[in-house]
Amino acid sequence: MKTGLFFGSFNPIHTGHLVIAGYMAGFTELKEIWLVVSPHNPLKNKNGLSNMYDRLEMAKLATENADHIKVSDIEFNLPQPSYTIDTLTHLQEKYPGKEFALIMGADNLSSFKKWKNYEVILQHYEIYVYPRPGADISEWAEHPAIKITDTPQMDISSTFIRKGIAAGKNLQYFVPDKVLSFIDSKNMYR
Repeated sequence: MKTGLFFGSFNPIHTGHLVIAGYMAGFTELKEIWLVVSPHNPLKNKNGLSNMYDRLEMAKLATENADHIKVSDIEFNLPQPSYTIDTLTHLQEKYPGKEFALIMGADNLSSFKKWKNYEVILQHYEIYVYPRPGADISEWAEHPAIKITDTPQMDISSTFIRKGIAAGKNLQYFVPDKVLSFIDSKNMYR
């Protein structure tokens, strides 16, 4: 059984993330998807990142009725910032029977060569890529480890959501209702 690892800050989780996870679980060989909540992405600025436990809770609220989508806090106990290769090594030790694959956006794939030990990742793991507007991944088109998917594109970002909340906009349908309630109750992103 192949498990797809979808890493992200999920700050906050939104419909775009859920469509990607749902597509990967329903339309590819991946049988389950783990949303891996990253405490801190080494290629992103940590400022403006909300509490990792709040982001984990929002991801759990968003997926509580999804049979094939689980939420993982595996990186919370690893050194930070956590590099994907280290997390993969740790997961493989912890779950020796599982076959893991990565899920990433075409925008991340275009900067993939900046990742720590990216060659090792390519040797040992498949990467399921979802399209992103404007990302050129033609150099990867023939790579045997890269699976380019037809995931529906939704140009929604967590930045868009946070700005909308700060501006008092109605974000119903952009973010699951339970997540919006959680954000309200904690007065987040104001």
